[in-house]
Amino acid sequence: MDAYDPWERMNRFSYRFNARFDEAIARPVANGYRRLPSPLRTAIHNFFSNLREVDSVINYGLQGRVRLGARSLGRLAVNSTVGIGGLIDVAGKLGLAGAPTGLSATLAKWGVHPGPYLVIPFIGPSTLRDGAGLLGDFGASYGVNPAGLYRGDGAIALGVTNAIDLRANISFRYYATGSAFEYERTRFLYTRKRSIEDDRLRRKGSPRAPADGTNQ
Repeated sequence: MDAYDPWERMNRFSYRFNARFDEAIARPVANGYRRLPSPLRTAIHNFFSNLREVDSVINYGLQGRVRLGARSLGRLAVNSTVGIGGLIDVAGKLGLAGAPTGLSATLAKWGVHPGPYLVIPFIGPSTLRDGAGLLGDFGASYGVNPAGLYRGDGAIALGVTNAIDLRANISFRYYATGSAFEYERTRFLYTRKRSIEDDRLRRKGSPRAPADGTNQ
């Protein structure tokens, strides 16, 4: 269960902070969000998934994966128009399954090492490369600024709503296992998962988009 974790002391502090924040604020808010009518929650989730297609289009292009880039562009066009701004996943019903990607995957595709393990406050397990990828994805979205959503008075509300939706769709709960080695276990699972994904990205050819819309 070893991993390259030179900032372990800081990471453990961030992990404990995230656990307390999640228990006191994030999870209760997410539980309240789950009480909203299912069609409304689905529409909100679809809306944010559609916004993320902007990053997917950009990064599939940078990865040289033209077919998947065209798929993401098609999803963005169809869902933004026929799907009423992304509230309805019309593209998915037409057989264009989502396959989100981002700058971290692009860096991995071209051989950039994940770097040290990093626990990011409010976000969770990551690596130095993945953290830089998150910043890059936000910068790309901010620069493109689809429909003017990433600037102005509504930008903060947009970000908070997105964070709540993401937490509501994650079943993980801190310290649920009761294990004294939860930090090590979470670190191992995250870094192992990223290693498998990196190996797949570096293979020759462009794998097919999965039917469940998971990341590639």
